[in-house]
Amino acid sequence: MTQSRATAADAWREIGFRLLPFADAATAELPLGRLLRLSLFQVSVGMAVVLLHGTLNRVMIVELGVPTWLVAAMVSLPLLFAPFRALIGFRSDNHRSYLGWRRVPYIWMGSLLQFGGLAIMPFALILLSGAGTAPAFAGHVGAALAFLLVGAGLHTTQTAGLALATDLAPEASRPRVVALLYVMLLAGMGVSAILFGWLLDHFTYIRLIQVVQGAAVVTMVLNMVALWRQEVRNPARTTPGRPRPSFRQSWAAFVAGGRASRLLVTVGLGTAAFSMQDVLLEPYGGEVLGLSVGATTWLTALWAAGTLGGFAWAARTLGRNGSPYRLAALGALVGVFAFSAVVFAAPVGSPLLFRIGALLIGFGGGLFAVGTMTAAMGLAEDGQGGLALGAWGAVQATAAGLAIALGGALRDVVSDLAAQGALGVALTGPATGYCFVYHIEIALLFATLVAVGPLVRPATDSTPTWSPTRFGLAEFPG
Repeated sequence: MTQSRATAADAWREIGFRLLPFADAATAELPLGRLLRLSLFQVSVGMAVVLLHGTLNRVMIVELGVPTWLVAAMVSLPLLFAPFRALIGFRSDNHRSYLGWRRVPYIWMGSLLQFGGLAIMPFALILLSGAGTAPAFAGHVGAALAFLLVGAGLHTTQTAGLALATDLAPEASRPRVVALLYVMLLAGMGVSAILFGWLLDHFTYIRLIQVVQGAAVVTMVLNMVALWRQEVRNPARTTPGRPRPSFRQSWAAFVAGGRASRLLVTVGLGTAAFSMQDVLLEPYGGEVLGLSVGATTWLTALWAAGTLGGFAWAARTLGRNGSPYRLAALGALVGVFAFSAVVFAAPVGSPLLFRIGALLIGFGGGLFAVGTMTAAMGLAEDGQGGLALGAWGAVQATAAGLAIALGGALRDVVSDLAAQGALGVALTGPATGYCFVYHIEIALLFATLVAVGPLVRPATDSTPTWSPTRFGLAEFPG
């Protein structure tokens, strides 16, 4: 009887690992409950992203009547802090403190910055709309300060949080931990979008204040729960008398050999390629293919489903000792087919092909993101995960922000030229501006494959070889 019970327990445990998403990310050093609790900082970051780029974007333009150019300027302000993520990661790697913590102070400071920005944001927005009695510049200054604080907070929190996850997770389980953290970010964005939409369905100034300041409180609660008893204190490692290298010295050591630099170039090119269409996909479906608002809204769900599938595939592949560089290259290759499907959906008039393209964009983007982030984790040495992940985050966030802005601008310019007939009779349709951007994204993905090619070859390969019967990414010119 005892043997039967043991066999049944083993069977149920095996079923649990197969059916529960990312259950195999847990280890003895980092149990699943502790890992899920740590990942709550990603939920708070996802909530802040949705609030800044989705909910408040719409509220400021529609309900508050703020000029669109001013809204775009405010929403882009957090991007100013993205390049400093490498410095934030470096500082957390070499933090000096008698308390013995390296990551906790930065996550805590990032949480406070997020809280402060969200706490003053609704009042600043009301002044910005002209509804208050204060002078106009007070609204501009207050809103700019609020967006800057939230941006600085979320970049600091995410950089130090990912570095802490790298410290806690054994090397073998890091790919699955990365995938789980991405899933939690996506889950935080999805749940927050639904809740904010429901709470602000009947808009009032009071409701706006309650929702945004409620988000500030939830941010602090989530991050405090995520931090609780995660990082072990080690005063010997953070003693003020311990020598600390300069940022320039650490950066030179990080990029020595060229692999880190090439990875960052790959991240920038690939992220830009997948991000330029962020604000164009749904308008393309409506304006070019004639899809309804409800039909184009489902594109976000398809993209999210594809992204989750990419995360799951990446976790499974990397968990079997797959190469993160090959995974990133596969994501870029899937992206080429995805954007090709979106482009060809217009001339053949196929909404189905368009939906398949949206699904594959999410899938390829998920593979690329997890692959490159896992590769950045692999470059971290001697507890310097903060610098590696900070550099990855800085390039990724900056490239995404610039690509989104450039994609929208290029679409408008080319569409205006097409409407005026400056591009010829054959290119006067509404699809011209969109397809121009999609073709640029395809070109960027091919450039990404060129950049990542030499990285596919292991770093120990000092003597490159070439076989006339085999041509793969490792032989791709770079």
